[in-house]
Amino acid sequence: MATLDNVIADLLAIEGANGAAIVDIDSGMALASGGTPGFDLNVAAAGNSNVVRAKLRTIGDLELKDEVEDILITLGSQYHLINVLKGQGNSGLFIYLVLNRVTANLALARHKLRAVAATVAV
Repeated sequence: MATLDNVIADLLAIEGANGAAIVDIDSGMALASGGTPGFDLNVAAAGNSNVVRAKLRTIGDLELKDEVEDILITLGSQYHLINVLKGQGNSGLFIYLVLNRVTANLALARHKLRAVAATVAV
């Protein structure tokens, strides 16, 4: 199991990554963050916690027996990936990864993000 700082370093090593955070869904607080995405990662972490909570609430309202794996937000110049963590000690957390849309390979980044997510233990 990796430390949170190591997880952030591993996320930032993904080609095209320029920002990453591990975020508490309920509070929106980033437990760890790094990179230079061109905006305040703490503000983005808080805002994206609203996105995750809304999606989880909708799944509950629809009585779906399923879980969120990830959420993709596509901007003109960036991809924003949200990976909801699972497993012991990780419940209630998500990884937020910001990718440069020009230099990142989205499929490969999602694959590497899932691999890194599997190493997280809080």
